[in-house]
Amino acid sequence: MSTTTMTDPETLRIIAPRLPDDKELVLRVIPMPADTNGNGDIFGGWVMAQVDLAGSVLPARLAQGRVATVAVKEFTFKQPVRVGDILSFFARISRVGNTSITVDVEVFAERMTLQGQHIKVTEATLTYVAIDDQGHSRVIPKKA
Repeated sequence: MSTTTMTDPETLRIIAPRLPDDKELVLRVIPMPADTNGNGDIFGGWVMAQVDLAGSVLPARLAQGRVATVAVKEFTFKQPVRVGDILSFFARISRVGNTSITVDVEVFAERMTLQGQHIKVTEATLTYVAIDDQGHSRVIPKKA
């Protein structure tokens, strides 16, 4: 069994030099054993669900109400997510339309063995639409 150290070239290559300062921290979560796939890594669908939740935070705030996911433009898994990783989800609104909002989300893992070091594991671009109580699209309120 091999061990990974902070000086291994592969580890140094994937450690993020810093967390994004152009995005807001919108969610932090620790995956558990029930969230694993057949390989023992965290199931990609679980990560996607968390990204969707994290991505909806800023649009819901801007829309001042309900939003629904209407598109996932891009979703990239860069590194596996492991049980016990501390995942930090950062989001930034990249586009605001009349009824829709597009958000960029980046996910960083703080490994149990690399406390204080963050590895970018996932990034995605999602679009949400503001909806009313009947589930119909509605105009996003303009800022005062």
